[in-house]
This record gives sequence, structure tokens and C-alpha cells, in this order.
Amino acid sequence: MGKNEIKTDMPYEQAIAELESIVNLLESGELTLEDSMKMFEKGVGLVRYCNKKLDDIEKRITIILEENNQIDERDFTPEG
Repeated sequence: MGKNEIKTDMPYEQAIAELESIVNLLESGELTLEDSMKMFEKGVGLVRYCNKKLDDIEKRITIILEENNQIDERDFTPEG
């Protein structure tokens, strides 16, 4: 497995933590241009991985709701 490949069994929370770490490294300005590019590529991979995990969870929730005949789609609005 290459340096920038994402483990497919990585928990979502771990991927987010790693992504935050990469963002902090990139924002620090202490990396070389080449290292910054490698970190950016890894970050893009992590974003794609996290988006896929979220999409998969949304599909699972939809399936569960459909199986229970509880379809009630509406836009999510956070309370507060």
C-alpha cells in the first residue's frame, strides 16, 4: 500500500482526525512544496473516503426506513 492510499477499514472518526491533522500541517506552512502536495493528495483521498462513508450510511438508513415502511424524506435542519 502506498503512502497516500487510504485503508478501507479505517473508522470514519479516525479519517476525520487524520484529515484535520493534514489541514493543520498544510496551514502551518512548514512543509516543503513537494511534501505539501503529498499531504494535499492524501487529504483529498481522505475527503473522498469520508464522503463515501457518509453516503453509505445514508443509504443504509434509507434501506432500514424503507424496510419498516417509515419513509418520510425531508431536509435536515439542525436544531438550535
